[in-house]
Formats: sequence, C-alpha cells, structure tokens
Amino acid sequence: MNCTCRLYKRPFNEAFEETPMLVAVLTYVGYGVLTLFGYLRDFMRQWKIEKCQNATEREEQKDFVPLYQDFENFYNRNLYMRIRDSWNRPICSVPGAKVDMMERVSHDYNWTFTYTGRVIKDIINMGSYNYLGFAQKTGACQEAAAKVLSQYGAGVCSTRQEMGNLDKHEELEKLVARFLGVESAMAYGMGFATNSMNIPALVGKGCLILSDELNHASLVLGARLSGATIRIFKHNNMQSLEKLLKDAIVHGQPRTRRPWKKILILVEGIYSMEGSIVRLPEVIALKKKYKSYLYLDEAHSIGALGPSGRGVVEYFGLNPEDVDVMMGTFTKSFGAAGGYIGGKKELIDYLRTYSHSAAYATSMSPPVVEQIITSVKCIMGEDGTTVGEARVQQLAENTRYFRRRLKEMGFIIYGNEDSLLLSLLSRIKYGTFYNAFGREMLKRNIGVVVVGFPATPIIESRARFCLSAAHTKEMLDTALKEINEVGDLLQLKYSRRRLVPLLDRPFDETTYEETED
Repeated sequence: MNCTCRLYKRPFNEAFEETPMLVAVLTYVGYGVLTLFGYLRDFMRQWKIEKCQNATEREEQKDFVPLYQDFENFYNRNLYMRIRDSWNRPICSVPGAKVDMMERVSHDYNWTFTYTGRVIKDIINMGSYNYLGFAQKTGACQEAAAKVLSQYGAGVCSTRQEMGNLDKHEELEKLVARFLGVESAMAYGMGFATNSMNIPALVGKGCLILSDELNHASLVLGARLSGATIRIFKHNNMQSLEKLLKDAIVHGQPRTRRPWKKILILVEGIYSMEGSIVRLPEVIALKKKYKSYLYLDEAHSIGALGPSGRGVVEYFGLNPEDVDVMMGTFTKSFGAAGGYIGGKKELIDYLRTYSHSAAYATSMSPPVVEQIITSVKCIMGEDGTTVGEARVQQLAENTRYFRRRLKEMGFIIYGNEDSLLLSLLSRIKYGTFYNAFGREMLKRNIGVVVVGFPATPIIESRARFCLSAAHTKEMLDTALKEINEVGDLLQLKYSRRRLVPLLDRPFDETTYEETED
C-alpha cells in the first residue's frame, strides 16, 4: 500500500535495535564451545567415564526401530540441563504483585531437585500475566467466586451440549459480547484450545491460511489441524501479506487453479515475545480489498490495551464488525482461565455445533466463570465503581515509566511504544547469560522470565518483564535498581541509543531526547 498514514488515528512507533556485531559473533562462538563440550561429554558417557543420567534405549531393544531419538535430545542433556533451574520454579502463593516461592537445590547439575522446606517470601513478581491485578485472594472477585462455589460446586462434569450449560455460562457470553461490541460470543475452558480446536472448524481442505511468522503455537497448531494450505508472511509486514493475497487471487489453488474456498488471515493483537502491535488498520484494509477473512487473537491485548481495556480494536479506533473472528483469553487481564470467540451470531451458532471444544470439552468451572464476570463488570464500570478504569490507567503509567527507565539505563528494548502496556523485552546475548540474569535477579528477590534458544533465535535470548496495575512505584523502583545492578554485573547494557533523562518530566510521561553513542 502506497500511503498508510491516513489509516492511523495515532502515532504508531516500533523499535527493533539490531544486535551489535561483536555481541552476535561472541554468542555464536559461545554456543559453538558449548556444543563441542557436549559432544565430548557424550563420548565420555558412551565409554562409562561419566555417568549417563538421560533416557536411553534398553539394551534388549537395541535392534528395534528406535523409540527414543538420542541425538534429538542433545540440546536438552548438554545445554538446557545446566540452566533448567531458571524455569518451572514452584510458587506457593497467589501470583500477585509479590509471590512466595519454594526453595529448591540440586546436587547433580539440575538433573534432580530437592526441596529444602524453606519458602522465599515477598518476591516481586515480574513474570505473571496478571496485568490488571485481578489475580488476588481478597476483594470482590474472590468473594463472588466463593459464593458461586458454594452454590454450584467446583465442576460441571459435562459438556455444554449435554448437561453442562449453566445460566452462568450464558450470562458470561452475553457480557463478553457487550464488552467486545459484537453480536454474540462463546466461552471455552482453555485458551490454547480456543485457537487449536476452532480454526479447524472454520477452514479446511481447499482453503488458504495466511499466518504471521511469529504467531502463537496455538494458532500454528490450529492451522495445521485444519488441513488447509498454510502460507507464512513476514512479521507485521504488510507488503509481504499483500503479495501473498495477490498470488492467492491470481493463481488460485495449486495444480487445479481453482479459486480458494476461503482465505483466512491469522494475526495476534500483541506479540508478547516481541512487544509489537499488529498493524490492524492495514490488515483490515487488505482484508477488504482482497475479500478475505480476518482472525484476530487478542490474548495479551484484551483488558489491557485501549482507553477502556477493550483491546487492539479500540486502541486503533476501529469497528469490531471489521474483524470476522475476535478471539481472546481470560487467563491474563481477568485473572481466570479459558478463552472466547466473538463475532456475528451466525458464526457463533455455527461454532456451538461444530467446534470440538464445544462438543467434547467439559464446561468451564462456575467459580472461574464468576471470576471473569466480576472482573469484566469491574473494567466496564458496571460494579458501580471506577476501580477497573483506574487499573487500566495505572497499568499504562507503570509500563511507560518502566520502559523509559530501562532505555535510560542502556538496555535494548524491543517492540511498540504502547505495547509495553503488557510486557517489556530486554535482549540478553552471550549464549546462556540470560540464565545468569534470571539467577541474579532471584537472589535479589525479583522474579523474572528469561527465554533463550531454541524458543528464540540464538542471538535473541531475552528477559521479559510483565507489568501489573498491582505494582506500586516503590516496587518498580526496587526492581529497576536491581536490574541496573545486574546489567552492570553481566555487562548487558549495549544499546547504542541512550536516552537522556529530562529532569522536569513526571514519571508517567514518555517524552525524551535520544542520542547516538
């Protein structure tokens, strides 16, 4: 598209600073050294010089077709095993602004863990998706859920199509439809399955799916299960998407050249690992131009983005009717579980009959449903308070402040200026240094999520900070102080774009001056 500026009613700024060449080279060298030592240790295990603790085929089955591919587990046993203490940490409290964690130790290089019996108290939680702070054990949501638990019990023990359709489920779906501004909506018990089990009901053989290269695994799985042809376009690249649309219209299906039955575009509202926001106005313009359908996954944006928390559609000031399938989850901003799909009544009625999640999955637990109803009403202001509106605004202030301070410190921060209402990504290079970052932060009572290869490209390991409206400025300042200290310790501040703090700027504003080192 030649000119897209007229499609946007507000500035759309994204930053993706490239990795310095020296850092990239040293990262590859580091992984190369680790790989060589991995092969050396495998040789030692084969000759019984080192104890072999990983899974292997039994000796009596050596002539069978291998059930366990030893080479495929090379990364797990030689690289991941040394750093796996950074994941699967057991939490023993509500995942609020602060959490309690069970202490564990390993005496065999993380092959096994032993619990010490000690609980690490009051760790500042920078890793949970508790964006609006509704994951709590006190307050209106907890009281409402407890009341429903005493009336309906914990489980339904049936599907929606049989004996599992409660009045609470229908109340939730009507509320979600009003919240989204669509004709109808349907709720599901699992966010992942909302994508993976409903996409196959919408498209099939003879259909074409155009999917962003960074889409979530649930979208990828749903597309593969559908049997439709899948083509990938570059992340948030409208030229790449339009080229695929043109080719699909001109050439049609392979071999037969018949027109595609349907063309479905799969995108996310916010890509949590990159911090980027979908270019929704441009996607909708292309969708209309080429007569295709749009499936929008708002797992991370619903509840937390937009003036009143209604997601990326509201953020851009667009009409919800322009999105054919609006999908989202209740697992993040609403502090609950499950997902939803919203759209025209004909679409939802079709899914009630043909969706595998509706036909075969057990209905949502009543207390979980009530948690969602109460939190949505709070965001909409239907509880008679302004608590929900205040939380959305507080989240915006927290993320702007946190992002700006990290930039001033010299970290590389990825993503859209406004997407950090949800999470912050700080790139950490040099192989497994991201693991050292996670360990050092935990020593300072800060819980963070670190991500590395193969979940990310080798030179794009990162730490992700998920902010919450429940975080106070004192908590953020404490976390920033420790992040700054660890960044100096591990020499992770290599951004070439340093921000100069403006002394007269309040903490919730985003203006700054930029200099090149």
